[in-house]
Formats: sequence, structure tokens, C-alpha cells
Amino acid sequence: MRKIKDLRPLKFENNKLYVINQLKLPQTFEWVELSDYTDVADAIKRMVIRGAPLIGIIGAYGFAIGVRQIVERKEPLEKSKEILKTLKETRPTAVNLFWALERMWNRFERLIQEGKDPNEIVDLLFKEAGRIEIEDYHANKSIGGYGQVLLPENANVLTHCNTGALATSGWGTALGVIRSAYQDGKNITVYVDETRPYLQGSRLTAWELVYEGIPHFLITDNQAGFLMKKGLIDAVIVGADRITANGDVANKIGTYTLSVLAKEHGIPFYVAAPTSTFDLETESGEKIPIEERSQDEVKKCGDCIVAPEETKALNYSFDITPASNITAIITEKGIISHIDTDHIMKFLKYRGV
Repeated sequence: MRKIKDLRPLKFENNKLYVINQLKLPQTFEWVELSDYTDVADAIKRMVIRGAPLIGIIGAYGFAIGVRQIVERKEPLEKSKEILKTLKETRPTAVNLFWALERMWNRFERLIQEGKDPNEIVDLLFKEAGRIEIEDYHANKSIGGYGQVLLPENANVLTHCNTGALATSGWGTALGVIRSAYQDGKNITVYVDETRPYLQGSRLTAWELVYEGIPHFLITDNQAGFLMKKGLIDAVIVGADRITANGDVANKIGTYTLSVLAKEHGIPFYVAAPTSTFDLETESGEKIPIEERSQDEVKKCGDCIVAPEETKALNYSFDITPASNITAIITEKGIISHIDTDHIMKFLKYRGV
């Protein structure tokens, strides 16, 4: 078994929250302190931190930070609703954020009903955020354990965006499966989509793979189909920002295209995500709100302008992959290999989710 370096994208030390500034990678490794809940909201909006599970974790800490600010200023606890609203409005697609904030809010209301002292409420909210972080890490390790069994001993794996330690509390979802397979001694080569326009693949996934010494090639997004046709790809593994009741998946823009290509070439297409990513109240992907970001992200590459000023650009951050294109969904509770509403509901109920 190979030794894998443990990478964590956040740390909570001496009652202070620090995150790796993912806008600076791969050139600069920098820790940033988020001391105000508005700092947390800004970090999520600007993608200083990103990745559905990590957004949820940081959102949870952000709520605790905001309540602490209220208590320190001796303001009414009712102001916590403003904090919740601000954090919920940062990014609309990743359901983990809403899941984590709902959990924090429910905990907050119970503590008030129990008549807890405001300072004790703050302390217990930070502990709840810490539990969400720890649970996510163990969920990722479990996802990796289940998922790596699906990969052959010698595997060329294509992945999209960044789904590793930097997108979670550590280890990762889709990249965590790859990490677990590599740790177990399998001969894994990763093909990393650059993931335009924000380049999470080239800037972040490639950086993680270098950090851990896992063999990989960086490719432009439009090479994927050609590599599949040449027989160079054995499996595709991606993450998810939201999974609906019928198994449709919202993920980084370009995921749907990969699923179509994989289906055409008879290549398994796997989605790896914790059960907190399921949105069972939404029937299908058609009802998922899709975030649109600034056109400048498309018209620039870093500080370099790559399009005429007069040109208008579309910048959808996510797309929807239909359940029919997915071979299996890998969760911390096991693998869902029949992707439809009935099987998903039965699986989650049987696993106690």
C-alpha cells in the first residue's frame, strides 16, 4: 500500500477559521483567515473556496462565526436570520450548502429552546460545524473505499473539475476514489480536464496530483472524445453539486458532454458524492437552479484578455447529466447501480439516510 499525503483545505485553530486561497494556486500556497461571516460569504462567492462539500462546511463555520459576532456585540439573536440569508445567497446550485446551513439552523433553534446561554450556544455551534467537517472526511474515505473497487488494476481515468481534498474537508469524492485506488497499489493514470473557464482541473486537480505523486496528464476539455475513441480512457469519474430524486446530476459545466461521449464509447461513467448531495425534494434536473457567472471569466484567462470587448459570452457554471447516462453513483453508504427514483429511495432508506 502506497503512502498518501493528507491534505486539508481548512483549519479551525484558536477559535479562528483559515482556508487555503484556491484563487492563488498553483503559483502560491496561502492561508486566509475568515474572521467575519461576510468574509465567509465573499470567499464562497469569489471561489476562494469551492467544491460542494467544502462550501457546505465553510458555510456551517460561517454561521457559527456570525452568531458569535452577534453575541459579542450583545445584539438580538434574531439577527441570525440575516446571517443565514446572506450565506444561503452566495451560490445557488450546490445543495450541500443549504443542507449544512439547515442543520446549523435547526441546532441553533434547539439550543435556544433549551434555554442555553448565548456563549454556550456559540461554542456548541462551532462544535456542530466541526462535526460536519469530520463527518465529511470520513464519508470521503468511505466513498474512496467503495469506488476504487470499480477500477481495474491498470486504469486510465478521466476526471473533470476538482473533486479532491480541496473541494471537501480532505481526501475528496471523485478524486478520492482515484486516491484510494492509487493508495491500494493500483496502476492509475489520471487524465485531467483543464475545466474552462475557471481551470479547476489544471490549477487545482493537477496540483493535488503532483502533491501526491499520482501519474497524470493535463488535457484541454475538447480532447476527451478523441482520447475515448483512441481507447485511452477506461473510466470517467466526476463529482456532483446536486443529485435529484430521479438520479439526475448537476455538476461542473462540461460534465454532461463527457457523459454523452462516455455512453457513445461504452465507457463507464461514475458519479462520486456524499449522501448530503442528494436533493430528494427536487424530482429531476430540470428544476435545479443553474448558476450563471460573469462573462469576464470566459473572456479572460487569468489577467489575459482572450476575446474582443464587444463580444458577449455565456457562462453557465453547471449542467445537468441525466440519470440514463450514469453507470453508478458512489456514496459513503455504498454504490447505487440502478439510477432511478425507486432504487435511490430504497437505497437511502435501507442505509438509514
